[in-house]
Amino acid sequence: MASAALAWAGTGGSAAAEAFERNPVTVTCIIRYQIDPFQLEGFEEYARNWGAIIPRCGGHLIGYFMPHEGTNDVAYGLIGFDSLAAYERYRACLKSDPAARENFTTAQQKRIVLREERTFVKLVPGTFNLS
Repeated sequence: MASAALAWAGTGGSAAAEAFERNPVTVTCIIRYQIDPFQLEGFEEYARNWGAIIPRCGGHLIGYFMPHEGTNDVAYGLIGFDSLAAYERYRACLKSDPAARENFTTAQQKRIVLREERTFVKLVPGTFNLS
C-alpha cells in the first residue's frame, strides 16, 4: 500500500521513497476518511496542517491523499511508525499538542471529516518501490 501511495503522489520512487527506506517503519497506519465532498478545500487544509504535527509527535508521514477522480467522499492518510508502542506514544502526544487539538476541533466543528477508520499494515519484505 505504501508503494502504491507513493506512486499516487507522483514521487516515482524519488526522495520520498529514499527517505522511507532510510527510516524504515514496522507498521503503517492507513486512515480512511469519509469526508464532506463539498469541503474538499477544508480537508486539504486539515491534511496540510498534519504535515508539521505528525513528525513533531513521532510519526513518519507518508502522505495524505484526497479524491481526484471517482468516489468524491473518501480520502486517505498514511503514517508510519517504528512499532505499535511508538503509535501509542504518538497518540498521547497528539492529545497534548495544541495544534493537533485545534486541527481535530476545527474538522469536527465544520464537519469536514464525517468518519475515520484505521487499519494497521506491515510491508511485505522485498516488495517496496520496485520498478
